[in-house]
Amino acid sequence: MSKAESQAAKDLTEAMETTMQRLQGRFQAMSEQLESQIDQMGTRIDDLQKNVSELMTQAGMDEAQSASK
Repeated sequence: MSKAESQAAKDLTEAMETTMQRLQGRFQAMSEQLESQIDQMGTRIDDLQKNVSELMTQAGMDEAQSASK
């Protein structure tokens, strides 16, 4: 392998490593963002379930369901 080919191979390797590092950083950021959004969605679902339960209790639906069982 000539000196020019060796240098070209090194340059290509460095370019690929830089590209892979950037991609890894972007993937990590997107993963963290997605995880955060999923956590927020879970919290919202929990809150919604609590609110529905409270509304059912206020409407007397829990008592009616318990009495019919």
